[in-house]
Order: sequence, then structure tokens, then C-alpha cells
Amino acid sequence: MTDRYAQLAQNALDDVPLSEADARWILDGEDVELLSLVQAAFIPRRAHFGRRVGVQVLNNVQNGLCPEDCGYCAQSKTTEAPVREYPMKSDEEILKGAAEAAAGGAVRYCMAMSGRGPSLHRAERFAKLIRQIKAEHDIEVCLSAGLMGDEHVAVLKAAGLDRMNHNLNTSEAHYNKICSTHTYADRVETLEAARRAGIELCSGLIIGMGEVSEDIIEVVFKLHSLGAPSIPVNFLIPIEGNAVQDDGSLSPERCVRVLCLVRLANPRAEIRIAGGREGHLRGLQSLALYAANSLFVGGYLTTRGDAWSETFGLIEDAGFEVAESARGEERPTTEAKTRRGFRLPGSEALLRPDVAAPQPESH
Repeated sequence: MTDRYAQLAQNALDDVPLSEADARWILDGEDVELLSLVQAAFIPRRAHFGRRVGVQVLNNVQNGLCPEDCGYCAQSKTTEAPVREYPMKSDEEILKGAAEAAAGGAVRYCMAMSGRGPSLHRAERFAKLIRQIKAEHDIEVCLSAGLMGDEHVAVLKAAGLDRMNHNLNTSEAHYNKICSTHTYADRVETLEAARRAGIELCSGLIIGMGEVSEDIIEVVFKLHSLGAPSIPVNFLIPIEGNAVQDDGSLSPERCVRVLCLVRLANPRAEIRIAGGREGHLRGLQSLALYAANSLFVGGYLTTRGDAWSETFGLIEDAGFEVAESARGEERPTTEAKTRRGFRLPGSEALLRPDVAAPQPESH
């Protein structure tokens, strides 16, 4: 590596804060060599996480029915996306999802609920679920349920909640362009409440919503100042009917650069390639694992994603390994984890139609 890339890596190892000038160069520098940048990001990633990749499962336990107008979301009160609204799933359905996530090899199970935020009664119901999941399964639990205060998070902390997710999504200056029913400060206060209670923070960003590089840099640095140990990086999924659509900025290289920025600015954090990875990173998904160390499997809040077998195959084909449970218990090998042989996308026959011999008619 040249001196600049080596210095970026060494600063990350030494926990020297990334400068704004370096952050801007990572995102926009015309002389950036992508592979050298990825290698610089990989050095602190390897130091803190080795070659492990944590796989997480997201369960959308309540869909729609939301009073908020977040323009990127297919559950927003303003969306025209053809989604089915449903109230909170039964305890049995949610517990079944946790069992399936644990059996499949996920290290963390995240319950996500639409709406502005839960009532205290709803928080107590989640607390009961958290206790049961952690008693029955070798898996960590994360909850994403909107705006919450000290009383709510105290209930969740007492139940043993490992992490609480509440994404900042973008910079404070850009926030009113994507949502008007709550503020950036509301989101920060929810994270502060969780931190006061001793719950680990999971908070990230969405790119591709019309923001500029300064907005990305601002939110990445804010996440560092909050000490967020888990940072999901989402790439806007252009769902027809949503107010906010893909702004055309998300080339695979741009997405990788953002992941490298997040890693070099937050070297000790779990960086998760979240929503939109399949459609925006495309052929660079494997390369992105050199900066990130976590993936969602099986889909996102309202959109589908790669299946378990595809995700495990991506990890193994790139030379990484699926992380075992945070509690240190080895999971049995599952069919989804087995290495795949030769394959082509789709289900068509291997031979090209113009060279394949006609097949005899069946009678």
C-alpha cells in the first residue's frame, strides 16, 4: 500500500479519529485506488473481527399502520406501495421466528415494529418475549421499535435486551427532506436513552436519498461520537410508491467506498451490509466483506433478499467464515452452510439453446 492508505489503516488500528479531509477523499477522491482502499479498511476489520461474518435475521413483527411519513419506507402513512398492513404478530409467531433464526445459524435475532414508538404495555410484552427467547435459544436479541424514553428502555434492559436499533439514517441537515413527523434530535434522544440504560446501540444510515458526501460524513462521525458498536449501512431500495426514490448515486464502487469510510471512522464497530446490498453492490458484494463483518439474511423489513444458502455461499466463496454464536457454543453444520459447487444463475439448462441437441419427446 502507498503511504496514504497505510496511514489510514494505522490510524484506525491506533483509534486515531479519521479526519474530515480523509473522509471526503475516501468518498470522492478521483485518485482513490479501490482495492488499496479496501485493503486499508480490511486491516482494522481483521484486527477486531478476524475473517468472521455475523449473520442476522430481521423479523418484521408489525407492518404498516404507521403515523410517520419517512419517505424511504413502505410502511409510511404517505406511501402508495402495495403492502399489506398487519398488527403485531402473535407471541407464537415471533418465538417461532427466533427458533428458526437460531437453528439456521444466526447470531442475532432482530424484532422490528412499525409505528412511532411502543406504549409501555407493548414494551413489557417485548420484554416477556426477550426473556423467553434468551432462555430457550443461543442467540442475541435486538429490538427496533421506534422512539422510546427512559421508562421503556429500562423495562427492556431488565429483560436482557442485547441491542436496540434506531437508525439516524442521514445528517441532521438533510433529515427534514426525508421525514417531517419527527426530528433527527428525537432519534438521537432515543439512542441516548438506550445508552443511559446500558443497552448496546445499533444505529446506521441509508445512502441514495439525495444526500451529498458531507451528509454521509456527518452521520458517520455522529455514530462514532455516540460509540455505536453496531452500524448497519443501508442502500436505498427504490420501492414504487415511496416518496423517496433512488437518486442514481449508488454505483457498486460508491457503496464500497461508503463501507470503507464507515469502517475507517468506526474501526471497532460491527459494520453490517444491510438493505439493498444485493441490488446495489451486485458483483462487489464479496469485496464489501473486507470492510464489513455482518450481513442480514432472508430479507429486510418489506423487501426480499438473498436466501440463507446464497448468503452463506457468498461468505464462504469470499474466503470468510460464518461467525458462531456470541455465547461461544458451536452450532451443528446446516445444509445452508455447505459449500456450493459450480452453478449459474437461474434454473435454465447448462447448455446454450443454440448448441443443445433436441430432447426426445416424452410419450
